[in-house]
Amino acid sequence: MRSTRIAISAAMLGALALPVLSATTANAAPAAVSAAPASSCSSKPPLPYAVHAKAVTIRSKASSKSTALGVLYKSHKFSVAKKSGNWFYITDKTTGVKGWVSGTYVYRDVRMCLD
Repeated sequence: MRSTRIAISAAMLGALALPVLSATTANAAPAAVSAAPASSCSSKPPLPYAVHAKAVTIRSKASSKSTALGVLYKSHKFSVAKKSGNWFYITDKTTGVKGWVSGTYVYRDVRMCLD
């Protein structure tokens, strides 16, 4: 009995939706296609690196066992000078501290282009 009610309800919903869908597609005018100016993804500069954690320890060497020199917070601006494996040698522009941070927490977002 319950499955009969579900089948009837589904059939009624389908019957109600069909006239609505056919009316909107019949009245719809074909959309004009406008060509947007083409801009190549390769011509855009790469996205900046960002801290994707609350904070990351800046270290003296590219190792988690090396001496901590400072902390790079999410809000800090920094530049990447070089890369070694999964480690980045950075300069924290907020504090001036230079050192290595793990690439697990610091990485560049990816720009998606639909050329």
